[in-house]
Amino acid sequence: MPARPTLNPIILEAERLFLKEINPDIIYNLFTFYTDEEISQFMGLKSENEMEIERIKFEGGRTTYRTSFKTFLLVDKESGKIIGRAGFHNWYAQHFRSEMGYDMDEEYRNKGLMTEAIKTLIQYGFDKMDLNRIEAFTSPNNEASKKLLTKLGFKAEGILKEHFFKDNRLEDSVCFAILKSEYHK
Repeated sequence: MPARPTLNPIILEAERLFLKEINPDIIYNLFTFYTDEEISQFMGLKSENEMEIERIKFEGGRTTYRTSFKTFLLVDKESGKIIGRAGFHNWYAQHFRSEMGYDMDEEYRNKGLMTEAIKTLIQYGFDKMDLNRIEAFTSPNNEASKKLLTKLGFKAEGILKEHFFKDNRLEDSVCFAILKSEYHK
C-alpha cells in the first residue's frame, strides 16, 4: 500500500482566527488514505450526518474541468476549535471569478469574526488566486449577510428569482459582487 500523503493546507491568519485550507487534493487524500475519525477531526465534522454529506460530495465529484473550490475552516485561535467555514466554491479560474460562501457556529456569530475571515479571504482571492470578481448570493431576508457584504465593499447587483432551493422551496437570491478594481485594502 502506498505511503499516506501528508496534508499540507495553506494556513491564513486573521486577528482572532486561523483559516485552514481544504482543496480538491486535500479532500482526495483525506477520503482515500485517512480514517473517518481522522477526516472528522481534520474537517471539524460534528456528526455522522456531516460526514455522510462530505462523503457524498467527494464521491459525486466536487470539481470539473472548469470549476474548482478552495474552502477554509475557521479555527478560533484561543480555543483551537473549528467554528465555521468560508471560501470559494464555483471557482472559475479561466474566468477569474468565484462565488464565496460562509457559515459559522451560532455561538460565535455577531462578534466580528466572520468580518475578519471574509476580509482575509477577499485579499487572498485577489492577490493569490488571481480573481477579478468575487460573488456572493444571499437570501433577501438575511440582513446579517447583506450587512456583512456591504461593509466589506460588495455591491448588490440584483435579485435572481427562485435561484436557490432550501427547506423544500425555491427562494430568491440577492447577487452581491466586488471587483478587484473596486477593492480597497
